[in-house]
Amino acid sequence: MDADMDTGAGKGAGTDWDAERYLRHADDRARPFADLLARVPPLPVAAPRVADLGCGPGNATAGLLARRWPAARITGYDNSPAMLERAAALAGPTEGGGSLSFTFADLTRWTPDGAYDLIVSNAALHWVPGHARALPEWARALPPGGVLAFQVPYNLDAPVHALMRETAAGPRWAERLRGVLRGTGSVSAPEAYLDLFARRGFAVDVWETTYLHVLSGEDAVLDWVSGTGLRPVLAALAADPPERDAFVAEYGARLREAYPRAPYGTVLPFRRLFCVAVAPGRDR
Repeated sequence: MDADMDTGAGKGAGTDWDAERYLRHADDRARPFADLLARVPPLPVAAPRVADLGCGPGNATAGLLARRWPAARITGYDNSPAMLERAAALAGPTEGGGSLSFTFADLTRWTPDGAYDLIVSNAALHWVPGHARALPEWARALPPGGVLAFQVPYNLDAPVHALMRETAAGPRWAERLRGVLRGTGSVSAPEAYLDLFARRGFAVDVWETTYLHVLSGEDAVLDWVSGTGLRPVLAALAADPPERDAFVAEYGARLREAYPRAPYGTVLPFRRLFCVAVAPGRDR
């Protein structure tokens, strides 16, 4: 995923995340996870062991994963103390006899601590440099019929990101923000993920979807990205509030031009890449 800066489980290194801001768009952010899980086939056991990599505040872990597999033993991993603090309130036994727990992990160093029936990641791997090199090791933790499934944003050439990079490259901020933002190479091409798993005998399903999110409020796209992709910039300029505010004002003006507000809201096209890989050795 990210080729530029980030080193954690779904979050940029050197900064924590604002869980409240992130959750303002919780429904839109959770929908791709629901679509990903809908394509996951039955797992090898009725009470699977599940790893959720980059679980964030845990709302999708509890609301989607635990509902799909109510007897599962699910561990959510993240590197954001703020997100894990929010997720902690959801930890404990589940109604189906399973359990939810949340713990710190740096995905650039994470290795499975045993077998998992499902390893899943929702909008996190693009923050992990070289994540494609880790996927085969993670896949080796799956039993026959086990699943590795993930979705990542596939829109780093979209105006929301391109304009951020252009603003950061301007003379006012270029020196301070050099190397802070992600480049377009932080996610591999769909064919690369398919090839990676298919060569190892996995049954692979890879696809793309573009969501048209209709956002409400003033500066709706800026509000969306302030909870995710803009976080590294906000952290880099945190010690200089006037410069941070000036960057946000300039970038926000560019976003308003690129994403004009309609009477019913502001449309944010958002392209995502999905992959579901089923380990060989079991009849499907």
